[in-house]
Amino acid sequence: MQEYFNNETIKLSIASLSFFVILIVIYFIYKFLFSILRRRVIRSNNKIDNFIVELFKIPSLWLIYWILFKVFSHFYLSELKLFPYLEHINTLLIIFSITWISLKFIKAGEYYLLRKFDINSDDNLKARKNITQVKVFKGIANSIIIIIAISISLLTFEQARTIGLSLLTSAGIIGIIVGFAAQKSIGLILAGIQIAITQPIRLDDVVIVEGEWGRIEEITLTYVVVKIWDERRLVLPITWFLEKPFQNWTRTNADIIGTIFIKVDYTFPVESLRIAIPEMLKGNINWDGRVFNVQVTDTDERSKEVRLLLSSSDSSKNWDLRTEIREKLIDFINENYPDTFAKIRIKNI
Repeated sequence: MQEYFNNETIKLSIASLSFFVILIVIYFIYKFLFSILRRRVIRSNNKIDNFIVELFKIPSLWLIYWILFKVFSHFYLSELKLFPYLEHINTLLIIFSITWISLKFIKAGEYYLLRKFDINSDDNLKARKNITQVKVFKGIANSIIIIIAISISLLTFEQARTIGLSLLTSAGIIGIIVGFAAQKSIGLILAGIQIAITQPIRLDDVVIVEGEWGRIEEITLTYVVVKIWDERRLVLPITWFLEKPFQNWTRTNADIIGTIFIKVDYTFPVESLRIAIPEMLKGNINWDGRVFNVQVTDTDERSKEVRLLLSSSDSSKNWDLRTEIREKLIDFINENYPDTFAKIRIKNI
């Protein structure tokens, strides 16, 4: 018995040492070949090729190591008592490898598709729509692959299969319990799929949520991140956008009409604004030339309310336009009609 133990130990030690030596040799060979491939890719000026090479750099080396482990275990360790355990580890490793490479392929596909869409263009509605779908469905695909990989890994354990068979008799009760427990999680995932298909929101949409103005920065299967104008982040469950009302300023296009309100005295000549405002707008890059209007929209016992309508190609430009014109409007009234700001009259008796 002692002799057998010693022989098995020696055989395992020699095989392990040889295995690690070959691993090191293969690593340096792989590193040398990869550096040659990387230099060629850089010279090609193709960003996609460079991305793919960097993306699969580690998974490909891992796959080579797995093949080497498989060969060594069959040729040198098949007679050992621990060989069945090594076979099980080998099976888990190949499942892990296939899962990892599959996730990398999905990431490569995402990178390839996203390069086709220019979200920085003025008319980027279609690009934002496609990018939103790509990112959400990427999350769905990743989740499915990971769940399948975990399920297959568990099935490789005899104990897990036995437990699974024993639970089949009470599958109805367990299904109800799990259904109630996972109701929220499943609802979030289904809501994410619905958002990707119907698209009430898209990436970079301008929205008003919870009284905050911001842009959709990130959409996942379970939550949405809204980047507020002051750099804060508002994180909402994705079901929020299906269950509650919100404003989407870029639902069909980015064009927007903004308003400026100002209170003036009854003696102020509104017609002067209809003459002065076009001069203020002339050459302004934030005004798209579509809409300009001046109207008296309300009155009270002390003043009248003047409303200006100004259009821009997107909400950010419109915000800058309104603040700029509001300043010029106040200066114009102050210089030409300083006594016509809204005021309270006191009559001496």
